[in-house]
Amino acid sequence: MSAQTPELLHRALMGARLAQRLAVQIGHLVDFFRANARSLRDRIARTLPQWPADMPGHGVLQGMLAFGLEECGQYAQAEDAGRAALQAEPLDCWAHHAVAHVMEMQARHADGANWAQTREACWSGEDNFFKVHNWWHRALCHLELGEPAEALALYDGPIRAARSAVAVDMVDASALLWRLHLGGHDVGARWHELALAWDAHADGHSYAFNDWHAAMAWLGTGRDADVDRLQAQLRGAGQDGEAARWAGETGADLVAGFAAFWHGRFDDAIELLWRARAIVNRFGGSHAQRDVIDLTLTEAALRGGRSAVAAALAQERLALRPHSGMNQLFLRRALAPAVRAAPPATATA
Repeated sequence: MSAQTPELLHRALMGARLAQRLAVQIGHLVDFFRANARSLRDRIARTLPQWPADMPGHGVLQGMLAFGLEECGQYAQAEDAGRAALQAEPLDCWAHHAVAHVMEMQARHADGANWAQTREACWSGEDNFFKVHNWWHRALCHLELGEPAEALALYDGPIRAARSAVAVDMVDASALLWRLHLGGHDVGARWHELALAWDAHADGHSYAFNDWHAAMAWLGTGRDADVDRLQAQLRGAGQDGEAARWAGETGADLVAGFAAFWHGRFDDAIELLWRARAIVNRFGGSHAQRDVIDLTLTEAALRGGRSAVAAALAQERLALRPHSGMNQLFLRRALAPAVRAAPPATATA
């Protein structure tokens, strides 16, 4: 055996470990895009015990496990795993993101805003693919804290200033503008640039999660013909194979429901979005991202004068997050004497 053999064996082992970690990470992302919460958790839970703590990449796997635990509702364990991952690798944006999700789901919005701000230097570097999403999480905290100006500043700055053409970044932009719209805040011409950026992505045949976010931007700019075309493509997608059929089954009611809400057809929006709730376990994204479905459904019930429906939905939300100011406001509006509830805030440019 030559003197170089141990070093060569070590390099081979490190290369194999890197390939294994890449394979696990790809599987984890596929689980995320299919909203398979159990596999997000269990794929990593099966792998981590085989990965020694002193082996490079152990902390990264802990960060993945943290997100899987959070999506399965195991919030205390998720936060512990996320913080442990960050002790091992402070630049792990996925672990930071997992802890941010815990704070969102527990309505710890002041903690969430502080978590994002104090750790921003660790996840906001130029080569970080996930930085826009982490800023999006911070913006959600500001909305819950009654600070829409801060959310808009984040949109105009790090979330959208670079005019990213990456779909995951545009998803965050659409979702933030839609939430601001739900809150009664006028986002002005911000929809227009985003709507044009979506033109190269939304086709109604591949990933309905992205198509749905494109429809939000098109609605914001009055491009009803494009939204109608997208709906038709989604509803006819079953003829084009399994992926397209999945897109149609999960996306058609959502696009139609959001269009009905935008145009003030609140009864139609309630019917469509109530039906669309059934797809959340196979649609894609996270609980925090899909929450805009129930936010829009509840707002449709309020604006449509369906106060009993709105109160029931608000109570559902409060059972999960009793400390959420937004959920408490939903209930107060539902129980108010007015027959039809106006948007909850004055317009903010």
